[in-house]
Amino acid sequence: MKTPIKVPTLSESISEVTVIQWFKKPGDAVKADDPDDPILELETDKANMEVTAPVSGVLSEIVAKADASVNADAILGYIDEGGTAAAPTKTEPAKEDAPATPPPPPEPTPAPTPAGGSKPLSPAAGKLAREHEIDPVGIAGTGKDGRITKGDVLAAATSSKTPSAPPTAPASTPPAPPQPAGAREERVAMTKLRRVIARRLKDAQNTAASLTTFNEADMSAVIALRKEYQERFKERYGVRLGFMGFFVRAAVAALRDIPALNAKIDGEDIVYRDYYNISVAVATDSGLVTPVLREAQEMSLAQIETSIGTLAKRAREGSLQLGELQDGTFTITNGGLYGSMLSTPILNMPQSGILGMHSIQQRPVARNGEVVIRPMMYLALSYDHRIVDGREAVTFLVRVKENIEDPQRLLLDI
Repeated sequence: MKTPIKVPTLSESISEVTVIQWFKKPGDAVKADDPDDPILELETDKANMEVTAPVSGVLSEIVAKADASVNADAILGYIDEGGTAAAPTKTEPAKEDAPATPPPPPEPTPAPTPAGGSKPLSPAAGKLAREHEIDPVGIAGTGKDGRITKGDVLAAATSSKTPSAPPTAPASTPPAPPQPAGAREERVAMTKLRRVIARRLKDAQNTAASLTTFNEADMSAVIALRKEYQERFKERYGVRLGFMGFFVRAAVAALRDIPALNAKIDGEDIVYRDYYNISVAVATDSGLVTPVLREAQEMSLAQIETSIGTLAKRAREGSLQLGELQDGTFTITNGGLYGSMLSTPILNMPQSGILGMHSIQQRPVARNGEVVIRPMMYLALSYDHRIVDGREAVTFLVRVKENIEDPQRLLLDI
């Protein structure tokens, strides 16, 4: 009996996956639900995931080949539950009177590989190097990860052909011939993950009635609190007391007052959630991912900081599980880590709101009729105006501001 291999159940926001690679080929034996022996790897806009066999047997057919993009309910292949793995083919020894097998044709000379373990030349750059009889070992690559581009080879060719000045004449260098624009450019295909992220972000702009409101928070109280308790906090919980924990707690408190920002649109209905799964944006080499702090309303500051540290580390290692990226109800992103002073975050659909944190700047502000210098942070809330009114968005941001400027409110839950 043939059993279909289907795409695993995914988040409702994921409508398409890409087949990265098959670990098995038709005729190979497979074992049901064996995490140590997956049969293929898939990529979504959130993370990569390995797929195990639904039943034991033999892989009989591959429907979705590597690099194929399929819908979230597609069939990837079939397993024959009663099948037998193909036996390896034996090679018969050559008979003495059999004619000698002609030697295989010589392999084409591969493109030169630069020294130091860097990436090999691209076919175009390698061909150009051979045409100009240039040893690529001495070429400094300017491409990604030190890769040698056609422009690098052309520049080396031009340099090697520059005539030397006679000893008695003053040194002079003839002007370099103009290079075509393409010689200084390199076209690199977008990764599948980057393509999916780009499409989903554009879909969010096209679908939601996105609007952003701004405010600013005086970080003096939080900074003083961190300074006073940082050492004892780290000593007890083994993690630093950061700013994100305060903002997660402040956002949860504000979401309780403004439930529309924790809701989502489903067709012509609004789905309100009485739980608070906070997505925290993490930048990785592959793109931005948003692992989820589940039931954040039940978490202490120490639990929040510990969970964020663990999830961020695993995100950068690429070891997040798909379930850790699903079912978020609200997102927080911190552009201040990279020096951003102000931005308008894009919604993480189907969520209705995203809070943007920014860098802390010492700025003059008015306090009790006097101008004083305070550590200030601009806050931005992007929201879906189809479900959230301006009054609600502004109120939410004011609640966050109040909680951050007076963090004792978070402890007293007022």
